[in-house]
Amino acid sequence: MQKITPFLWYSKEAEEAAAFYASIFPDSRVGRVTALQSESPSGPPGSVKVIEFVLFGQPFIAMSAGPLDPFNHAVSFVVNCDDQAEVDRYWNALLKGGTAEQCGWLKDRYGLSWQIVPKVLGEMMADSDRAKAKRASDAMLKMVKIDIAALQAAFAGTA
Repeated sequence: MQKITPFLWYSKEAEEAAAFYASIFPDSRVGRVTALQSESPSGPPGSVKVIEFVLFGQPFIAMSAGPLDPFNHAVSFVVNCDDQAEVDRYWNALLKGGTAEQCGWLKDRYGLSWQIVPKVLGEMMADSDRAKAKRASDAMLKMVKIDIAALQAAFAGTA
């Protein structure tokens, strides 16, 4: 068992969300679903469920336990992508029923924030040539979904 595992609280759709995420990413699955058999502040016996699932080999736990605090941008999950096809695949899958935001961010249909970013973006932004890094950063700030070719053109100064 992991020492630290992300834990997500959903008002009622944790099991559905876990299945949705597991359908998108490789090396992913929904594991144990446990219904709390006791009365709780969140509802009667059986109404609170804890779902154990794995995304890309990373364990997660989710719980359906009634409304508490909605998800916000203070916590997000970053998906580091190797190429544009991967950016497009994860962006399009997670965006179904969600909302596109700036700079590679989106909120999925459950309100959870994701950052779908190419690995090369971090390399460009950390480049020792600060003018190139700034051009890449400026280009990224104008994007919704990240476009690797446009980033590379800006980085090279050919955009």
